[in-house]
Amino acid sequence: MPFRVEKPGMLTLVQDLGRWGHQFRGLTVSGPMDQFSLRIGNVMLGNEENDAALEITLPGLEIVFQSECCVALTGANFRIEIDGVSAPAWTVCRVRNGSRLVIKGFSGTPDGCRAYLCMSGGIDVPVVMGSRSTFTRGRLGGYKGRALAAGDVVGLCEPKPLWRLAEGFFCPPEFRPGRFDGGPLAATDGPQADAFTEKGIKTFYNEVYTVTNEIDRMGYRLDGPVIEHRTGADIVSDGIVHGSVQIPGDGKPIVLMADRQTTGGYTKIAVVSTWSAARLAQKMPGDAVRFCRVTEKEATKYLVDFESDLRAVDELRATYRSRRHTL
Repeated sequence: MPFRVEKPGMLTLVQDLGRWGHQFRGLTVSGPMDQFSLRIGNVMLGNEENDAALEITLPGLEIVFQSECCVALTGANFRIEIDGVSAPAWTVCRVRNGSRLVIKGFSGTPDGCRAYLCMSGGIDVPVVMGSRSTFTRGRLGGYKGRALAAGDVVGLCEPKPLWRLAEGFFCPPEFRPGRFDGGPLAATDGPQADAFTEKGIKTFYNEVYTVTNEIDRMGYRLDGPVIEHRTGADIVSDGIVHGSVQIPGDGKPIVLMADRQTTGGYTKIAVVSTWSAARLAQKMPGDAVRFCRVTEKEATKYLVDFESDLRAVDELRATYRSRRHTL
């Protein structure tokens, strides 16, 4: 059940939930920049949450299906067309053999830069070290270790039975990850918070920063007021986790993302929560960013709430499928 890429857009990658358990070897986790949108799209289809999907950065993707399946587009509010007809995002749509799916642009005011196209059964590429995720810097995983290009033919895994019954199911707005507001990004103190002056800490948590043009899946470099160190920015390299906020010698924050390095030698003032890192991943150059200090318990609450919403969506989908099955 393959599809053919006609136009790849700016950056389209195969991603599942990541390549865990290899950071001690120097290999990063990769996976989606916004795991919550990928997971909810898979649940809408009745897939496993870890099934591979397409991470689409900005509109422009155009693909042609060579068999029928169901798809769901989540994340940023991109506009989708199937065979020239507008189709709703956050809704399970059916495509047929020969159907052309195009990501045309934004539906209304842009609210992010990354969307996820999930498909029945998930994308079938080789599993490398336990994951189908693409790590482009290492030319590892995904489709030949790179972004999709025009002419690529990509396979789909065998879907679960009754996959067609998901057609028409939509995710209610109240359960969609609400990450596109202008609120601050939640962060806990980092492992080298004591390397900064009191003024530096206050600057980080109280001032506004701007997303620069220097952003990618490895990290987001921000511009704004200088954060003051007590001594210097350099430390003996230690481990890096998702959302780590490094402050190099220029005093400007760098938030490390999905394709981050596994170790680093700059002081880390904070760690952005997993939920807020996904919000940051939807930001574009010029967008404003603020941080707020939270406890570990407060940061975890975002994840607990999402898990509850995800289970609710799964139950709604199961009910919807059962009703269709009995008709």
